[in-house]
Amino acid sequence: MASTRSKKHLGVRPGRPPKGLAADVERRILDAAQKLFLKKGFQSTSVDEIAEMAPASKPTIYSHFPGKEALFAAVVARVINGLTNFDGYIPHGRTVQDKLTNLATAISQRAIDDSVDVMRATIAEAQRFPDLSRDVHEASRSRAADAVSYLLNDATDIPSRSSKAPFSTKRILSTAQIFMDLILLPMLMRSLMGEDVKSLRKSLPSFARERVSFFLAACEGDWMH
Repeated sequence: MASTRSKKHLGVRPGRPPKGLAADVERRILDAAQKLFLKKGFQSTSVDEIAEMAPASKPTIYSHFPGKEALFAAVVARVINGLTNFDGYIPHGRTVQDKLTNLATAISQRAIDDSVDVMRATIAEAQRFPDLSRDVHEASRSRAADAVSYLLNDATDIPSRSSKAPFSTKRILSTAQIFMDLILLPMLMRSLMGEDVKSLRKSLPSFARERVSFFLAACEGDWMH
């Protein structure tokens, strides 16, 4: 009885979050959905569980997201946005190779830490949501290349001899994608296949420096043509 009177006194209705939590309801829903989707998978996660963890009522969830599929897509999109947000990041180092090695290490570290579980969840649902799986790949690749292209320009600061040079305006996005394919893709595959995260982190700096050397040598050869 005392508990019921207490709730009435506070103006809290059972099943509803306090007013102070209402402002960040969408963030709470996405946080809860992300934890459950990554832990249990899409199919084994229910909207009821998300509502309980958030906390938020099911009508509130459906007012923000039309269904569980849309919620899953929003979770994936949020992770991609986080991975490709390099605002304020400045590649440090005395030489171009140092800067690119630090950039490659930072990109790979972020992907290993934050994206592998989401990638596994997306791959697991590829047959159920083929469009989502394809869109995730294309969006992550495109957004990452766009972000990395700016960082490559800052790190190299090499004037382009022609429109066909690797760091020219016309080719910088393709160059950024090659940079990521050389470094990020192998590390992601090793992580997805279950290689120990500590081992990956330990080998990352030397791996990145080796791949950056190859990348710069290829770019230099391209400049000479």
